[in-house]
Amino acid sequence: MNRSFSAWKEGLPYYGPVLALGVMLTVALGFVGAAWVGGLVLLLGVAMMLFFRDFEREITAASQEVVSPADGTVVAIEDLADSPHYEGPTRRISIFLSVFNVHVNRMPFGAVVKDVRYAPGQFLDARKAETSQVNESNAVWLETPRGPMTVRQISGAVARRIVCPIAPGARFQKGERFGMIRFGSRTELYLPPNTEVCVKLRDKVHAGTTIIARFSHEKTT
Repeated sequence: MNRSFSAWKEGLPYYGPVLALGVMLTVALGFVGAAWVGGLVLLLGVAMMLFFRDFEREITAASQEVVSPADGTVVAIEDLADSPHYEGPTRRISIFLSVFNVHVNRMPFGAVVKDVRYAPGQFLDARKAETSQVNESNAVWLETPRGPMTVRQISGAVARRIVCPIAPGARFQKGERFGMIRFGSRTELYLPPNTEVCVKLRDKVHAGTTIIARFSHEKTT
């Protein structure tokens, strides 16, 4: 497990060279009156850097509350009798992340990683429901005090890399970062079937801070 995961560091090989090139062009072309070219490159670098923004968030959810694993828009809420990504019936919440959303994924609940299952696939528009079956994905199976959960990262038409530097046995607190998906994607959360959903279709959610679901009462022993 990589506790030092940072989207800023993950994106540095992308936006770093563009920013450096922009500075060099601005300085060099400034002598010939065409510094605006370097300025445009700088703006591109800043736009790329903002995609990898990764600011701290205060996690205030109560013990029985499940937080969103991603920023974005809720595009599906479904009850499934079975799924290859969950053992038994499950309640699935799907979130679409546009290129303008923060793309860091966070743990929905305090959990131990049971398994991490990567699957190659296509790169269709992540807003489409069929991407759940055919796109490249990475499913993180979790064991929590309230039952199993799965967070599934799905690539989109622009995203071409899923980042998930964790391994089975890793322990996470609610709201901790565990990875990201680059440039537009989809995140699915598979919950126990008795979980109360606290969002509705088209709601905007934020990883770690939006209460996306809730268990009706504390678990008894």
